[in-house]
Amino acid sequence: MAAAIATGQKTVAVHPSLPPILTLKHLAHLTQVPYPHLRDYVTREVDAYKIFRVRKRARPGQPTSFRVICVPPQSLAVAQQWIAKYVLAIGVTHNASTAFAPGCRLVVAAAPHCASRWLIKVDVQRFFESISEVDCYRVFRSLGYQPLVSLELARLCTRIGPFNGLRRTKRWFRKAPLETSKIKSYAIRRLGHLPQGAATSPMLANLAMREADVLLTALAERYGLTYTRYADDLTFSTASREFQRADARKAVCEIYGVLRQFGLAPNLTKTAIVSPRSRKIVLGLQVDQDEPKLTRAFKMKMRMHLHYLEREDVGPLKHAERRGFSAVAGMRNHLMGLAAYAIQIEPAYGKAIKARFESITWPVLY
Repeated sequence: MAAAIATGQKTVAVHPSLPPILTLKHLAHLTQVPYPHLRDYVTREVDAYKIFRVRKRARPGQPTSFRVICVPPQSLAVAQQWIAKYVLAIGVTHNASTAFAPGCRLVVAAAPHCASRWLIKVDVQRFFESISEVDCYRVFRSLGYQPLVSLELARLCTRIGPFNGLRRTKRWFRKAPLETSKIKSYAIRRLGHLPQGAATSPMLANLAMREADVLLTALAERYGLTYTRYADDLTFSTASREFQRADARKAVCEIYGVLRQFGLAPNLTKTAIVSPRSRKIVLGLQVDQDEPKLTRAFKMKMRMHLHYLEREDVGPLKHAERRGFSAVAGMRNHLMGLAAYAIQIEPAYGKAIKARFESITWPVLY
């Protein structure tokens, strides 16, 4: 009992709202997930994730690419949702991190870069898959959990992916000999990574990136830049007239160096240095002015949809068929979602197009 109290005190010392977790069986009680299920996931005896691919948005001149989504089994999903809600949500991310936290919105994330002269955009390749089981272990240790519990939590939040080119480096293999493990069933040679699709992955990635965000913020300050990170999108900007392209290129090289320190690979094809006279887009929003605005392309798209929906010789049925929607209901939900997005960025414009969508005579059976 004394040991349990001491363990709990170390956790609440980090944050009074963090729930003490004494053992895996205690976690099973807290999450109401059967202990044998958690044990199987921790020992990697079961990998019941459902894997499917989602086509990414097409880019001119680029081959078709896909995003791999991993859907956890029901019992593991319940455990992950509990961990995300009661543990990870309490963790403190770096100020530069602007995604996957309460109150985070695209317009707020893009605002620091408004009216900038120079813009540097860097994308991290396979962001979630690059966050290892060891990174997750360190996050849970920093929250005050004991080593064994931290290992078990990290195992529950990660999976061992396919043995591909990304997983052949030493970083993805256990350093200590398997014989040194005190729990033989936990001794596994390969290390897991964050699966895209788990409830815990976004917040764990942000917490694991805290040290990288510290270094990138310091780097940005040396160059007089403002730095923010929205998941795998890194943005640097400045309004200085003394900043030149040579400075931007040098900064990009140093940014790459920081990312590689943490096992992250920059997506070279998506790195962009945007000069003063070029149009500036951050997270899909235009930031040339004092406030983030919807892009001209977005408004032209909305105008096109409204034009055909309001024409008597086209209407919802024909327009849905021409645009490749399987049902009018799907198209209507899609457009209303875009209107809701527009309301967040430009309320007056968004409410106007929403009203026009609502005034359209939609078929009764759609």
